[in-house]
Amino acid sequence: MRARQIEPLAFRFADDGLVPNHPRWPMLVYPGAVKLPDDVDPAAVFEEIFSANGWGDGWRNGIFDYVHYHSRIHEVLGIARGGAEVRFGGDKGKVLEVKAGDVAVLPAGTGHQRLSASADLLVVGAYPPFGTYDLCRSAADHAGALRTVPKVDRPDTDPVYGGDGPLLKAWEKG
Repeated sequence: MRARQIEPLAFRFADDGLVPNHPRWPMLVYPGAVKLPDDVDPAAVFEEIFSANGWGDGWRNGIFDYVHYHSRIHEVLGIARGGAEVRFGGDKGKVLEVKAGDVAVLPAGTGHQRLSASADLLVVGAYPPFGTYDLCRSAADHAGALRTVPKVDRPDTDPVYGGDGPLLKAWEKG
């Protein structure tokens, strides 16, 4: 495995009226957690790590340039190539610079939006084995999300570190 044990950065965001964010669990960022050798497809490295830890339905792309969130599923974002400036938590959230090797784990309800990116940005996303993908971005989605977000169960594994990962402590059940 190419993941280095990294203590995650934890970010909590309040409901801003459009983006509910998660009422209990923080977004986790693992800076530089994944080593990306030059001779290997970097996206394949993330896909292998996420899949080995039970996170699937993966995709390769970027991050939408508008504020959005998922109310029925958690999401992991692995930066395979390039870098981006991303605002997490909605308009009142926090802007972070992410770069190749970084991982962000977003509990259901966490807003995210790409503000700028390098031309070569490549992101690998994945989801835990339960939940339903949805794309929420309007005020009309907010009331329903307040009901669904807290009901999305905690995954059994951390997408990077598996059954012993820091996500399981940061996202305590109950």
